[in-house]
Amino acid sequence: MRRMRKIKIVATLGPASSDYDMIRKLFEAGADVFRLNMSHGSHDEIGERHRIIRQIEEDLGRPIAILADLQGPKLRVGVFANGEEELAAGQDFRLDLDTAEGDATRVQLPHKEIFEALEPGASLLVNDGKIRLKVKDCGADFADCEVLVGGTISNRKGVNVPDVELPLAALSDKDRKDLEFVCSLGVDWLALSFVQRPRDVEEARELCQGRAAILSKIEKPLAVRNFEAILQASDGIMVARGDLGVELPVQNVPPIQKRLVRKCRAAAKPVIVATQMLESMIESPMPTRAEVSDVATAIYEGADAVMLSAESAAGQYPLEAVATMNNVAMEVEADPTYRDVINASRGGKKETVADAIVSAAREIAETTNIKAICCYSQSGVTALLVGRERPQVPIIAMTSMMGTARRLCLSWGMHCVRTGEVTRFKEAVLNAARAARTEGMAEATDQIVVTAGVPFGVSGSTNILRVAPCEERLIYATDPG
Repeated sequence: MRRMRKIKIVATLGPASSDYDMIRKLFEAGADVFRLNMSHGSHDEIGERHRIIRQIEEDLGRPIAILADLQGPKLRVGVFANGEEELAAGQDFRLDLDTAEGDATRVQLPHKEIFEALEPGASLLVNDGKIRLKVKDCGADFADCEVLVGGTISNRKGVNVPDVELPLAALSDKDRKDLEFVCSLGVDWLALSFVQRPRDVEEARELCQGRAAILSKIEKPLAVRNFEAILQASDGIMVARGDLGVELPVQNVPPIQKRLVRKCRAAAKPVIVATQMLESMIESPMPTRAEVSDVATAIYEGADAVMLSAESAAGQYPLEAVATMNNVAMEVEADPTYRDVINASRGGKKETVADAIVSAAREIAETTNIKAICCYSQSGVTALLVGRERPQVPIIAMTSMMGTARRLCLSWGMHCVRTGEVTRFKEAVLNAARAARTEGMAEATDQIVVTAGVPFGVSGSTNILRVAPCEERLIYATDPG
């Protein structure tokens, strides 16, 4: 099954998409990666969805990536005696550690570490920023605040603290249990919520022990400030615009998105643009024009993937949402302006032999009649470098490692093919030619570019490029060894 677009689609599974038939239909409609949201669903439900995805993978003979998204430390107020209260702008309101039920003057905030980090003047945002508080005075167990923007505050509403670096680990006790569970299942990517600093990523990597690639969600201002270090520590990035748009002025989010996507592309690490991409399709079979433009913008920027959340997990039209994203992607990528934008934004330093090889592969493919670039990549590094070049022709990522094939399903342009282990370059060329023909990317009379590293099996050793015919007789004639 070949996708006719380069950007990938991540679909979140949930109550609306939890059985074999629906998940298979989502894949056939265009989903390349399935997200398991650990904020919702029991381990039994998550395990069953994982099993179904792997069954579909086996039935269709195509690798499928699974991304487990950890909940992260959630900050919430306590409960109110009346269930909710109205706060008016200008009034005083206290947050404290008192376990008594709240009223119109105070409520519990059961996070001691927040009070230890707060200072007068700090902002507190409640219920996705609908209520805004400013700290007037604070101590080890309280914060006296002025209500800047009032509204209804109710039980266990979320709290954001945008101005302060919170002394919170990125992994809660629940996250640690969830991490071990999904790694034991065999997920391919692990998304970390509310990352603030690179050591948050390093902690998760130690717990993963190589069982999953680490993807950091950028949703806090501190993560934006620490982005370079977080990117270096991570295998991939998600621009999670939900909390980012709460903790920062909303007008700041689009330029931040564009900068982060470009930095990820330059580093050859996959980047997902997420949150509210087709939000109206939770209840409507048609998206708004603004949502379509939002998806298109991420595609023009060269993001590796765009993500559906509630649209596919709990919405009324999960198949239509995936199909809409697929159709928008195909239309945008067929636009001549798309190629102009991608070419103009191509970046990344060329410092190694591998960098030079993949850059040459793209240039050869785009200046001659080459049908595909076939890259052998055991670890996935070479394939990611080829993807960074954003070539016009298809990329066939050849690997004997199923885990690598699955992880690369998240990356721009990758058509992943699992192959047997090879020991000679001619064998690699023959396998690449067969794959190009079998996958419908080339005919016997066409040519492909093949990149690999010799000796085989050494990560990051790409050192050979060959323009090869797709007809095996000609391969033997030109390389009898």
